[in-house]
Amino acid sequence: MRIISWNVNGIRAVEKKWEIQNLINAYDPDLIFMQEIKWTPDKFSAYINSPAPYVAYYNPAEKPGYAGTGVWIHSRVLDSYTVEFASSFPGDPVANEGRVAHAILTEKSTGSVMDIFGIYFPNGGKSEEAWQGKLVFYREFSAYIDSLRTLWHSVLWGGDVNCAHHRIDLARPDANDGKIGFHPLERAWLDGCIATDWHDIWRARNPDTRDIYSWWDVITRSRLTNVGWRIDYWWSDDSIIAKTRNIEYMPDQMWSDHCPVLLDLDI
Repeated sequence: MRIISWNVNGIRAVEKKWEIQNLINAYDPDLIFMQEIKWTPDKFSAYINSPAPYVAYYNPAEKPGYAGTGVWIHSRVLDSYTVEFASSFPGDPVANEGRVAHAILTEKSTGSVMDIFGIYFPNGGKSEEAWQGKLVFYREFSAYIDSLRTLWHSVLWGGDVNCAHHRIDLARPDANDGKIGFHPLERAWLDGCIATDWHDIWRARNPDTRDIYSWWDVITRSRLTNVGWRIDYWWSDDSIIAKTRNIEYMPDQMWSDHCPVLLDLDI
């Protein structure tokens, strides 16, 4: 199973440039999760609403031009799985911002359940209220995914986490130490994920690799010099990391300030 996560920074823009179509044609994913779709389906083209052979699920924000998530699921997945889509979780403090795309796949032959999340985590930088809301989002999301493991579900979560975990995950850690996006409380939350047996799949397979990033500031044109941050991830429980065949960042994919993250699973 091939799964891609991409903060598209406006789904209509990447469609207009044929970037989403080219990505799909080149990599043929089974599922593609998108963050910052920014618009509602009534503003989408016919293709974005019905991207055959994919089935599209969207969770737009109430505020136009802001946030929102979605997932496209290839029709071949439906041969083996029943699919449900959820757009929030218990305790989500910003459910009206469309930050959660949750695909619930139940295998038809066995009844086993795999929960896959593509999340646009809050940035938290606009105000003290936004910052506290980000911390609540982290806490409540953790509680929810931990509860799914008690049901013996396989759980995979990723997207734009809006936090670099370690110094190796951004080009200029000293200049950003303590700032939102590299704040001790955010990093401590990711430490807690590791401590409770969640795995940053890419870092687990590449413990010492540097200069791999997923976001670059557009204003400073930092992509040209690769002054970036690794803030987009795939995280998993033990059952899924054991089935990982490949994970890679795709920095050559343009027309967003983020690049996609591709994950291949032996499922």
